[in-house]
Amino acid sequence: MLDKTCVHAFQQGGHNLVVDGNSGAVHVVDDQALALIRAVCASESVQNLNDLAPYLELNAQSGLGEEILALAEAGLLFSSDLTEAPPRPETVVKALCLNVAHDCNLRCDYCFASTGDFKGARELMSFEVAKAAVDFLLTNSKHRRQLEIDFFGGEPLMNWDVVRRTVEYAKAEGEKLGKVFRFTITTNGLGLTPEIDDFINEHMYNVVLSIDGRKEVNDKVRRTAASRGSVYEIVIPKFQRLVQSRGEKSYYVRGTFTAHNLDFSQDVAHLHDLGFTQISMEPVVADPEADYSLQAEHLPRILEEYERLAELYLERQGAGEGFNFFHFNVELLKGPCLYKRLSGCGAGYEYVAVAPSGEIYPCHQFVGEPEWVLGTVWKGLEAMGISDSFKDSHVLTKPACRSCWAKYFCSGGCDRHNMQSSGSREVPDELACEMEKKRLECSFYIQAALA
Repeated sequence: MLDKTCVHAFQQGGHNLVVDGNSGAVHVVDDQALALIRAVCASESVQNLNDLAPYLELNAQSGLGEEILALAEAGLLFSSDLTEAPPRPETVVKALCLNVAHDCNLRCDYCFASTGDFKGARELMSFEVAKAAVDFLLTNSKHRRQLEIDFFGGEPLMNWDVVRRTVEYAKAEGEKLGKVFRFTITTNGLGLTPEIDDFINEHMYNVVLSIDGRKEVNDKVRRTAASRGSVYEIVIPKFQRLVQSRGEKSYYVRGTFTAHNLDFSQDVAHLHDLGFTQISMEPVVADPEADYSLQAEHLPRILEEYERLAELYLERQGAGEGFNFFHFNVELLKGPCLYKRLSGCGAGYEYVAVAPSGEIYPCHQFVGEPEWVLGTVWKGLEAMGISDSFKDSHVLTKPACRSCWAKYFCSGGCDRHNMQSSGSREVPDELACEMEKKRLECSFYIQAALA
């Protein structure tokens, strides 16, 4: 049987592209091939390879029909899908999100912490909890050698001494067991100093710098706790100093776009003009009633804006002044393994979050909700039923995903976002789906244009 449901043909920037979602193959084709593939997809009479015979005859002179048949026989077009998921993976925790600070010196409108409760009291993680979390990771990582810790919050620089001591402890304990840590810190930048810059540059594999773009965009939704001064003017010089001193090491400037800045390609351009070359711009996740939340009526504008961003990306690449946009990085030749293509981030069994109290959650978005507690850093994972439920949630269990060409690129989306939008992790967030598909189209278009 030819699986035509997961073949996606589209045009962008003068290029014709065809994606075979099941195999992950992407083809750049001419107008005649695009028309032929679309005709095959639309024909109810074409169900298997033998049914392609009439198309072979019609295109005998050009050889196009033979090319389409060869791609199908090679499993690169109209390829078959998995019929069942592989066995449930073993629980091997490889990454921790350490919520070292349930406190912040900013009050951002869209942040989960903006109301000030963090689903609990404002508090900082003690070194004893952080130390126990490292021990938990060393034990539960089992055979895995490469481990990751992300210092998160709130604002982790508000608990800098614990961050610093935790890095030193993890490195020392990991070395004893032949394990290597990669550290990331996410910061709003208010607390950065040259001394902290030096430590981050020496020890952190990656640093995520939170700023939304143009001054008027950023300061509209991001304010200090005391509501004094411009956050933009405070942190931009600090971020520039850190990035300039960082050399070739990884970093990302991470922005958030809301209903207030649907022209977010301009924010990406602005951040690049400031000297930042590693940029991410994420759609806000918000209460639908909030005036800054993204709504279905915003979708056409958002999709157009991604196309504008793709053109900006190519324009600056062509001028020899390129930047890297996180969501346009799609690896077609050496992509993730099957488990990652099915399930994505691995929340709940490969990646977990630790609250200041020492409780363990599937990810930082569940922190503070008692029904999602997996265990503690002292007792380990106890609620294995919750962990297994995340393993069993993947694109093959989500009916809307089964016939979607993008499923093995997006892995069914974020389970937490799905639950917030639809009440079920099996029903994807429709708005997020459409944005992800457009980002994928832009990524494929960019690769075709650059090739």
